[in-house]
Amino acid sequence: MAEWVTSEGVHLHHPNRERGAAKTTRVIVVLLLLVSVVLMAIVTIGGWEKLQGAKAVQVGYILLYLVLAVQVARWSRGSLPLTGALAMVLLVFAAIAGPTWLARDKPGFASPSLDDAVLGVVTLILIPVQILLIGFAMSAFQQAWNVEEELPESRRDRLGDAPGGPQPGPAAA
Repeated sequence: MAEWVTSEGVHLHHPNRERGAAKTTRVIVVLLLLVSVVLMAIVTIGGWEKLQGAKAVQVGYILLYLVLAVQVARWSRGSLPLTGALAMVLLVFAAIAGPTWLARDKPGFASPSLDDAVLGVVTLILIPVQILLIGFAMSAFQQAWNVEEELPESRRDRLGDAPGGPQPGPAAA
């Protein structure tokens, strides 16, 4: 049982975080964010010389997705809409950039560190990953991870007798 104790000694319980669906969805969102980071890192590193003006955007997206993965892992429901919105923007970028990388195999184009076709395929793989990320982030948002209930001492003791018992969490500030 997820439980926090405030500075006033009130025990706060988040019942929606205990459900298996919520735990699974959270893990999936974190994994999709990390898969996106790996794919973006491959494109960024492999095409570094040819990313005209997009280097800061790529690095920014990678860092932002890492921060969002940490926030989602910490049950931050507020980061889920931002995750969905950023995934939509990245989906558009990938849909535009993927075919462009594939079209660079003609004479006259300088080749990046990684083959153009590989960068194009990796960029196109980002599209379904972002679609999944949007879907799971919005599904997680609907699970209401933020719902809290105050537990009186008598009910807290009864919950503590259940298998698994209460697990003390960090004190809320």
